[in-house]
Amino acid sequence: MIRKFLLWLAFLPCLSAAQEIELPSYVLQLPASVGTVLIAETGTATLHRYRHGKDGLDPSEQRRMSVGQNGVGKQRDGDQRTPLGIYFVVEHLDTSKLHEKYGPIAFPLDYPNVWDQLNDRTGDGIWIHGVTPNSGPRPLQDTNGCIVLPNEHLLALQDHLAALETPVIVTRQINRASREEISLSRTELMSVLKAWSDSYRVGDWHQFLALYAEDFEYRGMTRDEWSVYRVRSVGGRAIEGFTVDNIMLLADPEEPGLYLSRFRQTIIEAERTTVTTKRLYWRRTEKGNLLIVAEDNG
Repeated sequence: MIRKFLLWLAFLPCLSAAQEIELPSYVLQLPASVGTVLIAETGTATLHRYRHGKDGLDPSEQRRMSVGQNGVGKQRDGDQRTPLGIYFVVEHLDTSKLHEKYGPIAFPLDYPNVWDQLNDRTGDGIWIHGVTPNSGPRPLQDTNGCIVLPNEHLLALQDHLAALETPVIVTRQINRASREEISLSRTELMSVLKAWSDSYRVGDWHQFLALYAEDFEYRGMTRDEWSVYRVRSVGGRAIEGFTVDNIMLLADPEEPGLYLSRFRQTIIEAERTTVTTKRLYWRRTEKGNLLIVAEDNG
C-alpha cells in the first residue's frame, strides 16, 4: 500500500502539468476595450468565440461554419479560398438591401491587410455572413472565401463584435500554449515595442531604424527610401509627448515567428495632437531577434 502511495505521489507533478490549462497561442495581450476574440478553426469548420475576462481568455461558445469551396490559404482574387491570418471586423453591415444569401447581417473583414499585400495576395470582400433564410445547413466548404454561419448563430454574435476592435484569427488548427509560454512571448514583444516607442520619443533615429528589417517595405518604398522619408518628415519636428497604449499583441497562426502589435499612438506637438491606431508586424530573424517587416495604420 505504501509503495502504491509513493508511486502516486511521483506521478502527481506530471498529472498537474498535463492538466494545466492551455490557451490559444495567438492571443498574447488584449486591451480592455476588446471583449471578444474570434478564432475560425477551418480544419474542424468551427468558429470559436473567446471572452476577454479578468483572468485572460475564457472559451465562450463554438459555432459550425462554412469556408471557401477550395479550402483555405487565399492567394488571389477568385480562387474561392478563405484567407489565413489575423484580421479585424471592419463594420456591422446592414444586408437588408443585398441578396438574401448574405443573411440578416454581415461583418466585413480587412482582407487584404498590409501583410497580405506585401505577399501579393489579391481579392477582397471577405465577410462573416449568414445564409438564405430556410435554406438548411451548408456544406463545410461552400463559399467564395467568406466565413458563413447559420443566421441564428450570426445574430447571437452581433452584440459581441465591435467594428475596428474585434480580432478574427483564421487558422487551420488551433495551436495551444501554457500561460507561462504566452507570458514569455508577451514580455519579449512588449520589450521590442518599448524600444521602438522610446527611440521615437527621444528622437534616437539610429536605434529606431535598427528595429526595421532589411526587407521592410512601406507603400512601395524600400527600407532605405522609407528611412530617408521618415527622418525628414519627423526628425525636425519638436515632439513634446509620445505615448503608446491600448496595446494588442497577437501571433500569426500561419507563419511561425510573425507577430502583430496594434496600439493607439498619441503624438503631442506644439500646435496639435495626433492620435493614430498603429500596426507593426514583427518577424523573428535567424538570429532570434524580432524586427519590423511591415507597418500600417488602422
